[in-house]
Amino acid sequence: MFQYDVFETAFGWMGLSVSARGLRRTTLPLRTPDECAAELSIENAQESGKGLHDLKRRLAAYFDGRAIDFAGESIDLEGAPRFHAAAWRACRSIPPGETRSYGWLAAQAGSPQAARAAGQAMAGNRLPIVVPCHRVIASNGHLRGFGRGAKRLDLKQRLLDLESGRRGLV
Repeated sequence: MFQYDVFETAFGWMGLSVSARGLRRTTLPLRTPDECAAELSIENAQESGKGLHDLKRRLAAYFDGRAIDFAGESIDLEGAPRFHAAAWRACRSIPPGETRSYGWLAAQAGSPQAARAAGQAMAGNRLPIVVPCHRVIASNGHLRGFGRGAKRLDLKQRLLDLESGRRGLV
């Protein structure tokens, strides 16, 4: 059985889904609670009530610009392709305010020649923010893909600015 919650942050509405093993899915900040619920696919889930209170509090603090570490958050990667899971775990080791390339991520995930596959793993990241895919950039330093393509590169930049202390709340 999955539990879920949708809540508001300084960047917009965010959704969380959790299983008995850990966090199963998060959404990027969206405009409405309904968008979050739709992205979570909550047909077989129950609203969590207070069960996700601590994580919601820490995420809200993160979006308010506080240094919050999600590396210790339990995550449920069941059903994820092996390379994706390895890339997601490697991505969690990138310190806040820093970036790494897709090539670096591929090497950390055990396939040094698989930078494009690392990009696909980040595109399929079902745990944004907790698995900080916004910290992964092209080898030339440019921002690439975020939020299902290039549609949310502005948000990727805002998150990087937030973590580096430039706030990016406008």
